[in-house]
Amino acid sequence: MSETSGILLIDKPKGMTSHDVVDFIRKKFGIKKVGHAGTLDPSATGLLVILIGKATKLSSGFSDSDKVYEGVLTLGRKTDSGDADGKTVLEGCIEKVSEADIRGTFRSFEGDIEQVPPMVSAIHHKGSRLYELARKGKEVPREARKIKISRLEISGIDLPDVGFSVTCSKGTYIRKLCDDIGDKLGCGGYLSCLRRIRSGDFSIDGAANLDRIKTFTSGEMMARLLKYE
Repeated sequence: MSETSGILLIDKPKGMTSHDVVDFIRKKFGIKKVGHAGTLDPSATGLLVILIGKATKLSSGFSDSDKVYEGVLTLGRKTDSGDADGKTVLEGCIEKVSEADIRGTFRSFEGDIEQVPPMVSAIHHKGSRLYELARKGKEVPREARKIKISRLEISGIDLPDVGFSVTCSKGTYIRKLCDDIGDKLGCGGYLSCLRRIRSGDFSIDGAANLDRIKTFTSGEMMARLLKYE
């Protein structure tokens, strides 16, 4: 299996890191070179593009592609991480937030915008990753980065929850997007659910459930691999 190369699409379950999935594939099938094209947070689910063998050299190209997510923004609470796992730093009132306010605010984040990366991210700062500093209770200045939100649509409003789907460029932090929307609405907000359904040309429809992959033989895994050029 050491010479096996190809692309394996996995539907990552909640609670596992992207590295956990890579490590599982490496150990189960005895493959030395395994990587992925775009990290998913442990709390997120959905499409994880696993690159095997010589396909690992394609990582940067696949990682640069646009991503599509479905998520839920929960209003009325701001956390230090921008998601449900963080500590509450603000309790806001949503009684005066109208549906028109929400829809207008969502529209204001479409297009080319600048986003300040969250402290809970893997970006390096003077030799340390931001999330490592955040764990120590430290916060450092971060420069805003240009990103593109090609599409940001509301799928449903059932306050305090707002369902949405988003198509975005590489480097977009959906938790920060939710945090910024909550700030602009004046009530705070955090990302309570996130699922990636597309990465570039790859769709969740072609992904295998990880529990199913756990039952694969080496031959079944090889038959599942997508070829690449």
